Amino acid sequence: MKHLPKHLRPRWRYLAVELEGWPDASLSRGAFQREVWYAAQNLVGDVASADADLTVLGFEFHQGRGETLVRARRDEVGVARAVLACVDSVDGHPLGIRVRGVSGTVRAAEERYLNRRPGNPEERTVVADGDARSAVARPPVVDVADPGGFTGTTELDFE
Repeated sequence: MKHLPKHLRPRWRYLAVELEGWPDASLSRGAFQREVWYAAQNLVGDVASADADLTVLGFEFHQGRGETLVRARRDEVGVARAVLACVDSVDGHPLGIRVRGVSGTVRAAEERYLNRRPGNPEERTVVADGDARSAVARPPVVDVADPGGFTGTTELDFE
């Protein structure tokens, strides 16, 4: 089968996306992809979500932070941003999503916007409400372990 001429091939844009969750969250590419598809279906419907053709590439998530690329058709970048804004959890884990930037190639998106995470998270013991508790510090964020999960704070709360 012959390739399409260049002027007939689909044009893509790549959204560099930063992910942030609780330190004990474990997310996979498949689960994130499924949530993106569901959000697209619910927000814009079947036809428009098929037009946007959102695909998750190069997913990485470790100790509460991650990054990925989301591929979308060139004319559907606005729809892709709106869909990503609608994703608030994956497999029951709350998730914060930020689009760092948009690029025309995978390579440019990776070089410009990805792999800029601050250093490795460290485990600390902090005093909260008069009790010593374990916490995961990812400057400037400190997630304090509670009996019911985590509480998000900042380093300024413990100085």
